[in-house]
Amino acid sequence: MQRELEDDDWLRSERQRIGRSIKAAREYAGKTQEQVFLAVPLNRSHYQEVEAGRANPSLNTLLAIARAIGVSVADLLRQR
Repeated sequence: MQRELEDDDWLRSERQRIGRSIKAAREYAGKTQEQVFLAVPLNRSHYQEVEAGRANPSLNTLLAIARAIGVSVADLLRQR
């Protein structure tokens, strides 16, 4: 049985950083939120939560977002 990680300040901070990275990559690619969440597919509110760093996306979701934007998942996770 899988245990859920306890949400702490570091995890929240990293989710926010990754969310900012997703948003920056999307904007650099000239894509709208709608273009990305429809390609993934996710509902609008969940995608907005991912970009805001409030959602905990699965690896499959991160991979699909990266593909929709046209970058690697490593690009989204890399610290800048």
